[in-house]
Amino acid sequence: MIVDVHAHYDDEAFLDDLEDVMARLKQQGIIAISSSSSIESSKENIEIAKMYDHIYISVGIHPHEAKDAPKDFEDDLFELAKYEKNVAIGEIGLDYHYDFSPRDVQKEVFVHQIEVAKKLNLPIVVHSREAHKDTLDILQEHAIGKIPILIHCYSGSVEMSRILRKHGIYISVGGVVTFQNAKKLIEVVKEYPLELLMLETDSPYLTPHPHRGKRNDSTYLKYVITKIAEIKGVSEDEVIEKTTQNAMDVFGIK
Repeated sequence: MIVDVHAHYDDEAFLDDLEDVMARLKQQGIIAISSSSSIESSKENIEIAKMYDHIYISVGIHPHEAKDAPKDFEDDLFELAKYEKNVAIGEIGLDYHYDFSPRDVQKEVFVHQIEVAKKLNLPIVVHSREAHKDTLDILQEHAIGKIPILIHCYSGSVEMSRILRKHGIYISVGGVVTFQNAKKLIEVVKEYPLELLMLETDSPYLTPHPHRGKRNDSTYLKYVITKIAEIKGVSEDEVIEKTTQNAMDVFGIK
């Protein structure tokens, strides 16, 4: 079994052939967590999870969507998060690259969602782009030592990753690690213990080499697994075994 801890199967890129994609995942023994970006997206992912037994979900509001969060979003999220196949609050966090939502609004919505996760004793799946210091500050104040934390699609420095590692924070790695310009991420993966690593695709985005430019899906995890095994000097089976166990431990996947 292989676990893709971060994909977006509610994305319109899968509108025409989701059933076929799901069949390929099941055939290859892949379980995926479909991550949400809004209240509406969370509802859509719940419907997808009801249809496919190998799909779990996380519910949450992405920083891009923070400005449009309903006034009562905490209540909505709290109820949605109770769905039996929801395994986390996510993806939540900060994105200062695009600043689609004002930074103060992003921070406020991020903190409120962490509080929901704490009330339900759920892990959080964190998006952090060009906002690593503020992300860490919020995590230190509200989350570290209280609930499990996964930084998805890690894009920070080696130095930042050392701080995360000391706090027992998980990171997930996807297709970017196969890119030619991935020197920084390769250094991070080399140092980061397998006990704190997970696999992701961020489907339909960030398709690994040699399929860059095509729509991504969880079957392309094999390229990520091969690259991580190469970087860390271990077998692909060990990468699969450790990352799958991590996903089971954090998200309660069986």
